[in-house]
Amino acid sequence: MDGSYSKSPQSATVAEIEVPKPKGSISCDDKTKDEGFPYARPIVCKMSGDVRIAPGSSSVILTMPLYQSAEGRRVRPYARHDDSLPPLVREVAIKTVANGSDAPECSVRHGDIPAVVFSVGGYTGNFFHDMSDVLIPLYLTSFQFKGRVQFFVTDYKQWWVKKYKPILQRLSRYDIVDFDSNDDVHCFHHVILGLLRDRDLIIRRHRTRNPKGHSMVGFKRLLRRAYGLRRDRPLALGENPGKKPRMLIISRRGTRRLLNLHQVEAMATLVGFDVTVSEARDNGIKRFAETVNSCDVLVAVHGAGLTNQVFLPARAVVVQIVPWGGMEWMATNFYGEPARGMGLRYLEYRITGEENSLAGRYPRDHAVFRDPMAIHAQGWKALAEVVMTQDVSLDLDRFRPTLLRALDLLQD
Repeated sequence: MDGSYSKSPQSATVAEIEVPKPKGSISCDDKTKDEGFPYARPIVCKMSGDVRIAPGSSSVILTMPLYQSAEGRRVRPYARHDDSLPPLVREVAIKTVANGSDAPECSVRHGDIPAVVFSVGGYTGNFFHDMSDVLIPLYLTSFQFKGRVQFFVTDYKQWWVKKYKPILQRLSRYDIVDFDSNDDVHCFHHVILGLLRDRDLIIRRHRTRNPKGHSMVGFKRLLRRAYGLRRDRPLALGENPGKKPRMLIISRRGTRRLLNLHQVEAMATLVGFDVTVSEARDNGIKRFAETVNSCDVLVAVHGAGLTNQVFLPARAVVVQIVPWGGMEWMATNFYGEPARGMGLRYLEYRITGEENSLAGRYPRDHAVFRDPMAIHAQGWKALAEVVMTQDVSLDLDRFRPTLLRALDLLQD
């Protein structure tokens, strides 16, 4: 593979050789609920037979004489589903025809190579969503093909494709097709429209969505290879006399800043860590991935920076500082449970009402102190404007046992 990314496929095409086509079929996973998780699953459709991808008409055409109920279905092939997404993700129509002669003529034949059509629109550009909504679902959907799969990307962003090129190249050996500007008609025997997903930063075995038992441990292994990350385990205390375990504190700009960051850094140093402070956006993704992988403990206030735990060596320690305001469920489900699923050790430090900046903005009888869940009940906009805008200032005496516990875990 030459590593280039053109807007038309190079090596995924085959000579004009007609082979028998499998009988047309389609199945769509359109379950909208995940028990215990308040987010709907996206629609994913798998098609086999004479399947033609026609980007010019934003459609996938399936020859299927005996089955027409897929006609008129429109799919936004982005691995998250909520009410804010429609303007951000292009729709792709599924059309059925009774005979191949009724479908647009093939201009590129791909033989037995399958295709996956997915979007990089939506909330991409935020590292949490890049991972949760695209890269992890893409791994779950396509890793089974061992690189012999053609990707079609809607809502195409050249900068995004370039940014994650090392990962994309691990999943497909072929040049990505820009769905938004390609006018060919691509013929396949197997097409997946949309991406399979589990929960955010989580992959569990499932009878239909993950029958092969792919996992986040496997995804982390792929990341190590993609970025040349050397460490697959943390430093064990006493392993190298005189060498301290490394701690990375991820700093933030804007909201949820750690106001006494330097004091926390000094205390962690006194406790016995070699401390580095960095913003996730300071360097390119490869360089920051190397920084994270070189550390044994990652500390961060709740936010997208914690997604970088995907680069930690197995059995490293994640410490999440949980803001005030009923954030425990989000903290545990977005980063705590994922950390455990990645083979990491996880600690939470839940701040008190005296350790945040909300006290300077709201009276003590305000709902944010009296009944934080009432703000959650008002929806994401209210939560983002009130709870998510706080900064934190840790009680050092109260936080110190959490650092000592992190040290203890490195001895296990």
